Amino acid sequence: MSEQQTTSAENQSSSSTPVSLTLLDQDVLEFPICCEPLKIPIFQCENGHLACSHCCEKVKKICPSCKSPKGYNRCRAMERVIEACRVPWPNAKYWCKENTSFGNRSSHEKQCLFAPCFCPVPLNDCNYVGSDKNLRNHIRSKHKDHVIPIVLDTPLTLVMGSSEKIGACFQEKKYGELFVVQAFRKSYGLAVSVNCIAPLAHGLGRFSCCMDVKAEPNIKLKQVFMVKEVQKVSHEEPKDSFMLIPSHMLMLTDWSFAIDICFSRGMASFIPA
Repeated sequence: MSEQQTTSAENQSSSSTPVSLTLLDQDVLEFPICCEPLKIPIFQCENGHLACSHCCEKVKKICPSCKSPKGYNRCRAMERVIEACRVPWPNAKYWCKENTSFGNRSSHEKQCLFAPCFCPVPLNDCNYVGSDKNLRNHIRSKHKDHVIPIVLDTPLTLVMGSSEKIGACFQEKKYGELFVVQAFRKSYGLAVSVNCIAPLAHGLGRFSCCMDVKAEPNIKLKQVFMVKEVQKVSHEEPKDSFMLIPSHMLMLTDWSFAIDICFSRGMASFIPA
């Protein structure tokens, strides 16, 4: 290899070596007009003030910083800087090792398997937040007496009162998946929801649930649906994935009820026995 080729190879190797930098002011990597993170395409006025394509149209191509009427041109140099920048995903503290370009920090959110999950056990003094795996271990070590162990495809009977904010927490014995059943009182009955505490990346369809309510020998209500996955229990009334139990099927004194519930993996609950 000639001396010129060697020098060229060394320069190329040096230029491709990642360099760790410290950003003292994150605002310098945001568009000054909309305050959104810089992402390609990036535009600048004749005096170097930056703007995104949306802001260029919004200000009618008149720079609000210097009032330059000459419009905007592409800022290729800043685009190269942003393209070369990589930032760790905010879930790094939960062991996510992904990184992304500065302008696309939210692109990994829906795919992240390390998204933080919140402890669903109804204890006021527990504020635990962790990855899906760590949360399961937390429940087993700290709240074993506050969850109901279940086996998939095995029905069990649950007795609940409508006054409880969180009706019941379940944990699958083998893998530790967490399920929460909640009851919301309405004037015409109870809305009973079922959620699985897990990162949204898993998506709808991992689990199904079958609920069976019996009031009298001749009155029976049965419903099956896919279980929605959430990172945190909500106390808002459900808009989907719930069973409505009419008031005439409930105890008139406290609206308590008994329900047979069965969790399954995938579509198993939809397959008739």
